[in-house]
Amino acid sequence: MVGVGMMRRLGVTALGLRNGPHKVTVERDLEVPAGDGVTLLADRYAPVPGDADVGDAPTVLVRSPYGRRGPFGLMCGQAFASHGFQAVVQSVRGGFGSGGVFEALDEREDGLATIEWLKRQPWFGGTFAMHGPSYLGYVQWAVAAEAGPELKALSMQVTASTFRDAVNVGGTFALESALIWVDMTARMKNSLSGITTGFTSPRRARRAALSGRPLAELDRIATGGQQRFFQDLLVNGPDTPFWDKRDFSPTVSQVTAPVNMTGGWYDIFLPWQLKDYAALRAAGQDPYLTIGPWFHADQHMMRGSVGEAVDWFRAHLLDDPSGLRPNPVRLYVTGVGEWREFPHWPVPGMREERWHLRPDGDLSPDEPPESEPDRYRYDPEHPTPFLGGPTLLGETHPSTDQRRLERRRDVLTFTSAELPEDMEIIGPVTADLHVRSNREHTDFVVRLCDVTPDGESLNLCEGMRRLVPGTPEADADGVRAVAVELWPAGHRFRAGHRIRVQVASGAYPRVARNPGTGAPIGTATEMLVAEQEIFHAPGRPSTINLPVVPVGAGTTDGADEIREAREAPEPGEPDESGESRRDRHAE
Repeated sequence: MVGVGMMRRLGVTALGLRNGPHKVTVERDLEVPAGDGVTLLADRYAPVPGDADVGDAPTVLVRSPYGRRGPFGLMCGQAFASHGFQAVVQSVRGGFGSGGVFEALDEREDGLATIEWLKRQPWFGGTFAMHGPSYLGYVQWAVAAEAGPELKALSMQVTASTFRDAVNVGGTFALESALIWVDMTARMKNSLSGITTGFTSPRRARRAALSGRPLAELDRIATGGQQRFFQDLLVNGPDTPFWDKRDFSPTVSQVTAPVNMTGGWYDIFLPWQLKDYAALRAAGQDPYLTIGPWFHADQHMMRGSVGEAVDWFRAHLLDDPSGLRPNPVRLYVTGVGEWREFPHWPVPGMREERWHLRPDGDLSPDEPPESEPDRYRYDPEHPTPFLGGPTLLGETHPSTDQRRLERRRDVLTFTSAELPEDMEIIGPVTADLHVRSNREHTDFVVRLCDVTPDGESLNLCEGMRRLVPGTPEADADGVRAVAVELWPAGHRFRAGHRIRVQVASGAYPRVARNPGTGAPIGTATEMLVAEQEIFHAPGRPSTINLPVVPVGAGTTDGADEIREAREAPEPGEPDESGESRRDRHAE
């Protein structure tokens, strides 16, 4: 008969992770007192006595809203303990046996209470680290500046110190991700819930979004009941006190423990993760950063990040840096399928090139001639759809053929001539538009695409901006200069390909449609058509600003020898099933 320990080791292998040499013992349902008397439950994984010096083994602390058993227990408990660490995996307040009521993003007090409890335990070896993706990374930022000198390392994936701007992207509302997340958390009842809801939540969220009902009713349609957190998000914009106690970005510069970050080009939190990276660099820290061709919950990223965390913890808790790569920054360049390494981000040698939107749908570094603006009509009753881009769970590959979207009358496209030679961009992407609308309340969406010789238009990155009266100010003719921050990118445009920029006023249901009235987004029912103009003239240029680097910049020394678990197919390449993800999406 196969023992429980062997079953756990087999489970780790089944998840694509690498077991360490140590046998592991588990202590279940440890009671952790919170400051208000609520009891939180945790499981402790440790190398078996005699197999390692458990008394001196550093601890990896993981705090999760998704349960402490099942896949999370294997990835965050069994895997680390088999490599010689202790691991404490805790269920946060209100879930999986922990007392109290779950208060989303309110994690500072419970996190600090857990750390104080940890330090009092007889098995605590004097140092600890923290690990985890998404919410499990956010809880690290909630306590990292106050955790004390015993905190020696942080390992976080696809997360940020604040979700304020990720929920309110450019002032819009990230509808689909918010609906998916509240559906997932509402349905999590056991350790396997995350797997099942991961398949079904996106469909329920999209079905609710396409119902045509006001936003305040969509959580009930998706989950079967009203969800307090979703309702809070609808009435609390980015500048409200609701976010102040949930925003830990002001404390990032105070964190002294070494930080290892993993992100994805198609992750919903990437721009703000890079702001955290910049804050650490400005404070004199030297964080490690990996960005791959991944979306938020991409299992290729999840599997690879555990192995990198083991190396990171060995370096900073066991004084064994042998597993660390030479350069702190590793980036995957799409379009060529190469990993590159750099000393920092933004990468050395980057220069910004301004490509101008021009008459007749042209895109060029050349300034535009005098010309009339391009026009389109945006109807929120029939909002411009979202076909691919940064996503939470990724039902399809996030880089998909955009031609169906580009045939719509409410989407403008500007396309370059065929490139005579390869061109690479690695870094922040922005756009500057000159626009006019008959609505003071309206949105603009900008998307960068790579057009292949056969005409396929693959989205690389995008950004959006919600306009309100007076922000930005209009000139005497009603024209407003609008800056749009797109997602960063790392991509090679091949010779013979073309660069394309889309301009639209919706990306539904990724972000909520703008009704054009200024009414509260949760209850708005009146929808007004917006007549939009995009200017491209010498006095009113509209541009996409690209971070161009020398082709092949960085080093690939050792970077191509990435474990299979850290790689993901390029768009259009076959996945494990042998099917093209792009083809399956088209079906």
